[in-house]
Amino acid sequence: MRTGFGGLMTAAAMAGIFLLGAQPTPAQGTYRAPRAADGIHPDLNGIWEALNTANWDLQDHSPQAGPMWEMGAIGAEPAGQGVVEGGAIPYLPAALERRKQNFANRRTNDPEAKCYMPGIPRANYMPYPFQIVQSPKGILLVYEYASANRFVNMGKPQEAGSDTWMGTNNGHWEGETLVVDVTGLNGLAWFDRVGDFASDKLHVVERYTRADHDHLNYEATLEDPSVFSRPWKISMPLYRRVEIGAQLLEFKCVEFAEELLYGQYKKK
Repeated sequence: MRTGFGGLMTAAAMAGIFLLGAQPTPAQGTYRAPRAADGIHPDLNGIWEALNTANWDLQDHSPQAGPMWEMGAIGAEPAGQGVVEGGAIPYLPAALERRKQNFANRRTNDPEAKCYMPGIPRANYMPYPFQIVQSPKGILLVYEYASANRFVNMGKPQEAGSDTWMGTNNGHWEGETLVVDVTGLNGLAWFDRVGDFASDKLHVVERYTRADHDHLNYEATLEDPSVFSRPWKISMPLYRRVEIGAQLLEFKCVEFAEELLYGQYKKK
């Protein structure tokens, strides 16, 4: 009887967990965020962070040894659920071969390992917080990783003068959603640690929507006809850092990458 009762209790507990997991999150459009200083648009100010494994791999993935296999389980890749709508990134055949080469050389070729700027959209789901500072004329996004930042122009759209890691960012509001159109990317950034990538023809359209007080819904649609067979989208929640005294700290990682980048040139 004790075993049977325990089994029933375990089953009931598991059912409760599944039911809890099935509870709907606030639907987009049903929550009205506090207004920003202009009294018109949603207030997106705050420190936000993604809590997922997208920086390891945007697609569904099983646990495996990471590129720093000498670190054992510390450097291993955790299992994770993908954030790509439809499951798979629609690579063209030649681009898929390059992605495989990126994976094989990820230990040394991942721009994250070299402390290069993270690019868009990767900056938003790296395992570091970032801060949104909002004003009527523009919105500043400041990232803890490598002190990266970008300015979203909310005025007349501007064309990219040159290609950069973080691109040229033009924004506008669609109801409760901030839409950011990103062009002028240099094509050097990866999307994750397994080598997903695009070229300098990449065009990204991001959407930030307050889901409730402590969550943003983040979406990014990516288009690059030289790499992908069609546009594709990622989506995820971003979580507000609510601890007392929450702030961005410095992670200026250049000094940590010097041996990787230049160690081969040391005098023996």
